[in-house]
Amino acid sequence: MIEALQFEFMRNALAAGLLASIICGIMGTLVVVNRIVFLSGGIAHAAYGGIGLAFYFGLPYLAGTLGFSLAAAMIMAAVTLKARHRADTIIGVIWALGMACGIILIDLSPGYNVDLMSYLFGSILTVPDSELWIMIVMGLGIVALVAVYYKDLLALSYDEEFARIRGVPVTALYFLLIGLLAVTVVMVIQVVGLILVIALLTIPPFIMEKHARSLLQMMIGSSVLGIGFTVAGLWLSYAFDLTSGASIIMVAGLFFFLNLMVERLISGQRRSATPSIPEKNNAADPQRS
Repeated sequence: MIEALQFEFMRNALAAGLLASIICGIMGTLVVVNRIVFLSGGIAHAAYGGIGLAFYFGLPYLAGTLGFSLAAAMIMAAVTLKARHRADTIIGVIWALGMACGIILIDLSPGYNVDLMSYLFGSILTVPDSELWIMIVMGLGIVALVAVYYKDLLALSYDEEFARIRGVPVTALYFLLIGLLAVTVVMVIQVVGLILVIALLTIPPFIMEKHARSLLQMMIGSSVLGIGFTVAGLWLSYAFDLTSGASIIMVAGLFFFLNLMVERLISGQRRSATPSIPEKNNAADPQRS
């Protein structure tokens, strides 16, 4: 892996992967704690409509995808607030329409032979310097906003009614959270693709949820885990000539199931070590005889 860093595209890939891991650790924690994984999946797949829009009108990738994703995310956020009992259905419809719109627009794009695999499974090895700097600026913006509103996000994540009593603008903060999630999704699509983006957002926070004692610890631990998965996945893709995005998620998935197995083993040992309480013999109980 060290010798691979002599190539500029590998250095850019590593930088993009580390940045995406940190942002996914922060935003993924909020996704898992607020139970909005399905909504984030809807945003990720609807983002494909933005990719098609960018190609059809000749727009920059980030501009077209980000604009479309933010619009779809705001609609989903409004739906989840106004009609929670129908939210999953409407999100699923937006999810499907976004992808269909993207595919049709790409089919209609004149003169383009688009590599769909690069968007479905990521193209981290082709991230140029210009987009890397845009990702850095976007990432710093996300971190800054989360830091400024950390206490309010903490209250919203664990007790929405308590947050309202404290005077937290819950509705506006929720829209901000979903907007930041849309920006994160657009960033991470370049690294692991829109199909695998949810895995990078949810696997590290899920693993850390039972080990962290605070939301901040969960964010930091998730970011560290994401960095480990990204570095290991990039090494595997370089060593065995594999798709980088899929390799990163494969490492994360294997670690996820290994963690589940270890937890089950530990919990089983604890149950077996706990002494069982003998049942009373009703016939010998003087109060019952």
